[in-house]
Amino acid sequence: MRPTNTQVRKGCQGEIIDDWTPAGYEKHFRSYDEGLMKTHDLRNKVEGLREAAARLEPDAAHREQSLGKVAAHAEEFLRSLPHQPVYAAPGDRDEVMQAFQVREVPAGIEEALDLLGAYVDGKGQTLGSSRFFAYIPSGGLYESALADYLAAVTNPFAGVGQAAPGAVRMEESLLHWLAGVVGYPETAEGDLTSGGSMAALSAVVAAREAAAINSSRVVRSVVYLTTHTHHTFRKALHIAGLGDCVVREVAVDSRHRMDPVALQQQIQNDLDDDLSPWFIAATAGTTNAGAVDPLDEIADVAQEFKLWFHVDAAYGGSFALCETGKQRLAGLERTDSLILDPHKGFFLPCGIGVVLVRDGRKLYDAYHARGAYMQDMSHDTERSPCDFSAELTRPFRALRFWLPFKIHGSRPFAAALEEKLLLARYFYEQVSLIPEIEVGSPPDLSIVTFRYLPRDGGADTFNRRLADAIRDDGRVFLTSTTMSGHYTIRMAILNFRTHIEDVDMALAVIREKIAELAA
Repeated sequence: MRPTNTQVRKGCQGEIIDDWTPAGYEKHFRSYDEGLMKTHDLRNKVEGLREAAARLEPDAAHREQSLGKVAAHAEEFLRSLPHQPVYAAPGDRDEVMQAFQVREVPAGIEEALDLLGAYVDGKGQTLGSSRFFAYIPSGGLYESALADYLAAVTNPFAGVGQAAPGAVRMEESLLHWLAGVVGYPETAEGDLTSGGSMAALSAVVAAREAAAINSSRVVRSVVYLTTHTHHTFRKALHIAGLGDCVVREVAVDSRHRMDPVALQQQIQNDLDDDLSPWFIAATAGTTNAGAVDPLDEIADVAQEFKLWFHVDAAYGGSFALCETGKQRLAGLERTDSLILDPHKGFFLPCGIGVVLVRDGRKLYDAYHARGAYMQDMSHDTERSPCDFSAELTRPFRALRFWLPFKIHGSRPFAAALEEKLLLARYFYEQVSLIPEIEVGSPPDLSIVTFRYLPRDGGADTFNRRLADAIRDDGRVFLTSTTMSGHYTIRMAILNFRTHIEDVDMALAVIREKIAELAA
């Protein structure tokens, strides 16, 4: 087909033809014909690739079938959970790596789920078990799993308010509710992070920016913590460019809590030495022993010297939801920033943390930024999480938090948390009745420490063997720590599935293994 007169005058691509000779005319339209052929070939290639990629767009029947199989797999896992060992060896590494290898040919949903069941489910530590008493337990509410499914399917861009206003407003509502739970004012702001480590980093960066600590000031800026401060806080200092700060380990009392008098004296000493005290990092629920630092008294010191007061409440902060916990966390509302982990005390699956800052503007000032390609959002009146976070692209985290609370209300969560406090007290009283057992301090929250003191000495060696024997048994899972230089076993109670019969089983296993080892 030859072009129209208009096409001839303007050229097939809209350009002006300067060469009106027959040779120039033929050259131009030979190029035009070749272009048409190339476009035809390109379209054929695109259609071929589309056909090859079509498996990525399953139809409704396939989706329904796959979802049914995934749901059945999940139900089987939950059904067997009470009977699974809490710890199981992972199996041969080479076999597992070979099974997981990605190949070009499709395997199908059945084979994929079979591999999951064979090599992932029930291997290593089973965090969802009611008899998981190690580290800080994480429950994994079923409604949160449903929320994650919905969040992944709908996949809103939850980092910018204009892009996903509903998702962003849900997150904002949750943060305001949490601020109220811990006693923060309306000026507070926060962020839903991937976990406590990122939340701690966010708090440190906000404090750094608020104090205008640049590179020239770092080596004279002083941070105050204790030996029980979570190791990820020092990691946050390093990542935030504050690794060369002066770090003071403040003395603790007999219950492993920061000593406010020692803190006050250390700050005064540093001022006398012409240093710049800057940041106090206290803890509301240490990982080692569950100790809660005297927050009210530390707040007085922070106020006296005008220091940033931060609290790691990743484990303990959720207890503010119940009355007993709120009393034990008195002073939390006076902090400048805090972190908490909903995947701990609110029983959500792993992968969500919270940072809250009393003066929300300080969090905003630390993170607000915009690129030129975002200029269309310059008049956006919605709150954007990216303005309070290092993240721009982020998943719809709020849904996994909001859905179970919306379905059940907050009362069952408060009841479960109160139950864990009482179970810890029960365990403390019962384990102390076992002959030759030395218990640690009465629990501030839901962690109890203890060790066996054999009559022939060698307590550390015996307790290592005891911890190994309990783990290898598989019925319950406990871990250890070092307290005052001694090898010590920890009992951490926090899973929403854990009830008094599970604690009784732990006591029975402890007695049984002590008898076996002592014999």
